[in-house]
Amino acid sequence: MQVANRLSKLPPYLFVTIDKKIAERQAAGEDIIKFTIGDPDSPTPPHIIEGMCHAARNPANHRYPDTKGLPKLRQAIAAWYKKRFGVILDPDKEVLPLIGSKEGIGHMSLCFIESGDIALIPDPAYPVYSLSTIVAGGKPHPIPLKEKNNFLPDLEAIPEKIASKAKLLWLNYPNNPTGAIANLDFFKNAVRFAQKNNLAICHDAPYTEVVFDGYKPPSFMQAPGAKEVGVEFHSLSKTYHMTGWRIGIAVGNEQMINALFRIKTNMDSGIPQAIQQAAIEALRGPQDCTASYNYILQQRLDKLVKVLNGIGLTARTPKATFYIWARVPQGYTSIDFTEKLLDEIGIAVTPGIGYGKEGDDYIRFSLTLADDRLEEGINRLSTWKRRDK
Repeated sequence: MQVANRLSKLPPYLFVTIDKKIAERQAAGEDIIKFTIGDPDSPTPPHIIEGMCHAARNPANHRYPDTKGLPKLRQAIAAWYKKRFGVILDPDKEVLPLIGSKEGIGHMSLCFIESGDIALIPDPAYPVYSLSTIVAGGKPHPIPLKEKNNFLPDLEAIPEKIASKAKLLWLNYPNNPTGAIANLDFFKNAVRFAQKNNLAICHDAPYTEVVFDGYKPPSFMQAPGAKEVGVEFHSLSKTYHMTGWRIGIAVGNEQMINALFRIKTNMDSGIPQAIQQAAIEALRGPQDCTASYNYILQQRLDKLVKVLNGIGLTARTPKATFYIWARVPQGYTSIDFTEKLLDEIGIAVTPGIGYGKEGDDYIRFSLTLADDRLEEGINRLSTWKRRDK
């Protein structure tokens, strides 16, 4: 038996590899504090669960769901975008519910990338942008995100011969893993870049509601011309703590939405309708659950940034996302420092190299662990500081 050659081009998925190492340590009896995966520790709000349970008892929701999603859900998504960003969307042509935004991100490459095609990928970035490009037969071209540029790509620095051949440009703000933000002027410039080079933009925006100090990120869709050149992916996972329910959103350019729908129709199914009803409750219901969790995250953020800077890392305080992107001390790589923390004090973090070579001077901490575990992690980090002197 011989598997497809494309699989040999795929590196091991970062989080699977890390989880395996952690599981081995835990199986040996070690207590590991995990600052790794960004999975909200707060449960899905009760009114959302109640809506899903009520829908689950309806036999009409026990059958195959429509790939396009319930009309009421598409309308709720459009209404949320109008209220939150002032963006007008056609629920029938410019909105598509997804089985988690990761599904849509992975499938979008199949819509546009053919053998040898180029996709412009930020470095560092969520690995699926590059991996899906490779699976589709394309070539990821990295765009460095430098701290000196506030982790924004310099689009004008992309060689013209690369930009003119590229089919897709991936963007992600607020950014994972760096926590960086982008303003509307940046998105306007990105639209002009796409128009000049006749390429499509995919903006991944699951963290627009995970914010601190009153910051409100813009949507790429707010930029004039955005709907002519691109789509935006969103997710209910981070905003409403629905990671386990797998529901995401794609909005924007009608042609791109239709292409994604055609791939979905042939390769997967619709979202279970009871979960769609839960999404409707989330989008239309009270939004105070988001602010409450953000307040908890901000308390964790302030504590962790302080201790990290105290032990020789360089950590910025982000305005959005639940990640801290910390530069490791001089003389270490991200893998070196990750292994040091795991071996010496049982702290698990994500090495920046997993997001691209530009991430090798950094490690990522997620704030989505219970307060008692966070406090234990902070205590251990402080202990490591004393050991390292």
